[in-house]
Amino acid sequence: MIRGFGRRQTGGRGIGLIGTVYLVIGVVVAATHGYLVAWNVPGNILEGLAAIVLWPLVAIFGVDLHALVT
Repeated sequence: MIRGFGRRQTGGRGIGLIGTVYLVIGVVVAATHGYLVAWNVPGNILEGLAAIVLWPLVAIFGVDLHALVT
């Protein structure tokens, strides 16, 4: 019998559709809450990236990342 015949390779596929949708929603939430402005300051870059990844905290629970990063 051939080893691995009929099995699908799962490595190296990237973040997938769900991950892409999650990040797109994160960018939209971060932009609407003012986290994607003035990216010339390292603290603002950190705030923006945190807001993209942690968008449920910002959108649903109202967490203010501006106060947490500074």
